[in-house]
Amino acid sequence: MKVLFDIVHPADVLFFKHPVDLLMARGDTVLILSRHKDVACGLLDEFGLPHEPVSSAGTHIIGLAFELIHRDLAIAKEARKFRPDVMLGFGGTAISHVGKLLKIPSISFYDSENATLQNRLTWPFIGQLYVPQAYSGPTPDGRTIRLAGTKELSYLHPDRFLPDRDLAREAGLETGVANFFIRAVGWHANHDVGKSGWSTGTLDRIVEKLGELGRVHISSELPLPKNLMPFQYQGSVSQLHHLLAHCRLLVSESATMASEAAILGVPAIYNGRDFPGYVLELGKAGLIANLPAGNRVAELEVLIDQRLVMSPNEARATRDRYVAGCPDWAQAVVVAIDKAGRAGAVRPKDKS
Repeated sequence: MKVLFDIVHPADVLFFKHPVDLLMARGDTVLILSRHKDVACGLLDEFGLPHEPVSSAGTHIIGLAFELIHRDLAIAKEARKFRPDVMLGFGGTAISHVGKLLKIPSISFYDSENATLQNRLTWPFIGQLYVPQAYSGPTPDGRTIRLAGTKELSYLHPDRFLPDRDLAREAGLETGVANFFIRAVGWHANHDVGKSGWSTGTLDRIVEKLGELGRVHISSELPLPKNLMPFQYQGSVSQLHHLLAHCRLLVSESATMASEAAILGVPAIYNGRDFPGYVLELGKAGLIANLPAGNRVAELEVLIDQRLVMSPNEARATRDRYVAGCPDWAQAVVVAIDKAGRAGAVRPKDKS
């Protein structure tokens, strides 16, 4: 088969890495159309995955709109040359339009109910949509399939990802003490317009609290103030999860990273603006403590103390119980491709 992947975010690289490996291992031909967004292209290079950048991330609504038009046209051009059997994306706005226009099966995996504008631009055109079982937003009738678990099970499933302590040390893990991870976000995504996160004072207090207990690592989409620079994560993107897996706790404004910690068996606190269904599900499973966004320092400190009562073994056991009821999402992606490819092979236009 010939499969086209639409990669628009670094998280997409992680999500599709194992499915791409599985496809290439069995002899399928893959085309990855990437986007200059944060470290997405660099991560593809780091994983040795050939790709072609066809757009750069726009800023604000107008910039994102112009970028979408440009990306639609670029992907249509490449699809006409490559002639894929199936096109995939996480979100998949551009491939939904191109797939409808060129009559190529398109598949989207997605998990964010709050991306209402993006979803309105995608759902009417997408061929098939896969969402977590806990997804609570509207989806296309007759074209939606639900999977138990979260997207992180495509790249952090315990059967696929084994934390490496040596890689964690290279990324900054300090042995002999507890390590803690903090994730601050930049609020630049299309579904983040008008939102903001922690103040510098709140971030200072979280670092001070955790610094009294061990070594602190901060990953931030925004530049850190000078006093917090010594805590900035210095490892590569591909090493990050090896370090996170060896941490005692994550405190995060990012729902994705809170979910990653949960699947790694690391206690997590999510202090965010939106609470997608999978985050609420992980909260009910005891893997994430959820706190509405705001500079709620006292409540954060209480949650930190509460989460640290859970031992590493207890956290991993809780994770194992959750994962036992979920599929391997990487394999689920390949199954989705095969299903769409078989359906496309018998379309009336292909019989002539």
